[in-house]
Amino acid sequence: MGDIIIAVRDFLEMGGQVLNIIALVIFLMWMLILERLAYFQTEVKTLKANIQSSWNKRKEKKSWASDAIREQLISEFNMSANQYIPIIKTLVALCPLLGLMGTVTGMIEVFDVMAVSGSGNARSMASGVSKATIPTMAGMVGALSGVFLVTILNQKVTSEADDLEDSLGSDE
Repeated sequence: MGDIIIAVRDFLEMGGQVLNIIALVIFLMWMLILERLAYFQTEVKTLKANIQSSWNKRKEKKSWASDAIREQLISEFNMSANQYIPIIKTLVALCPLLGLMGTVTGMIEVFDVMAVSGSGNARSMASGVSKATIPTMAGMVGALSGVFLVTILNQKVTSEADDLEDSLGSDE
């Protein structure tokens, strides 16, 4: 366990300060993704049952007012199911941008070394090159993992909302 912590610390140091920001963004993104996955495993069933119970208690289901109430119930469910998904999408989009920022700051370090020691000192440029490439890789890995799960979450929201809408069909 101690070796893993040391390896992670060394990796974060090699990538520079931007890598710490990327790690924080990825951590926050994954916490929100895990929250949504847990929500769909537990709370959605209860919410759908409550909405269906509320709808089934209504005696009259064919008027304009009852149709508006049905649409309101579906809309409230959609709002609840889509909570945090826009934030997750924003964090996914932010990952590669932060990776690019890490690339720029690492290359600035390379150019500083070149200005001080001349263009032939490869050893002194290696640190800047690693600070340029590691954040880029980390940002892309974070974004790819987030894109995959955001797609799954969007499909789940659509599926659950369609199922609810079908179950609240008008009695005609």
